[in-house]
Amino acid sequence: MELDYDLSEVNKVAKELIHQLRYDTILFYGDLGAGKTTLIKALVKALGSNDTVSSPTFSLINEYKTETNASIFHLDLYRLKNENEAYDLGIEEILESDSIKLIEWPQKINTLLENDVHSAKLFSINEATRKIQFI
Repeated sequence: MELDYDLSEVNKVAKELIHQLRYDTILFYGDLGAGKTTLIKALVKALGSNDTVSSPTFSLINEYKTETNASIFHLDLYRLKNENEAYDLGIEEILESDSIKLIEWPQKINTLLENDVHSAKLFSINEATRKIQFI
């Protein structure tokens, strides 16, 4: 799927992505300001969590609970220095779980990722418009 969308339509885009999910991991690629965290906030809400979503830039990992107590993990690996640091954080346990995993900057842990994942590439067209390529 490839789609240009206005930021006011992010909740609709999130619901469409959920409709297309075949795997429990989505890798988010895009420059700073491309809209990764904004889309993840909408996805967490659409997946049934009432938790407040914030970027885990400093903690690297946030866990949100859905209304059915299922876990959604949001990983922002921008500040990750190397894959050894990922092991120290226990990321491999999260990756092996059946939970939904939403990962920003996944290129930092390429060798830890399985093939059964979705990729979401986001591009900022202008201040209010984004493009997503979802595979």
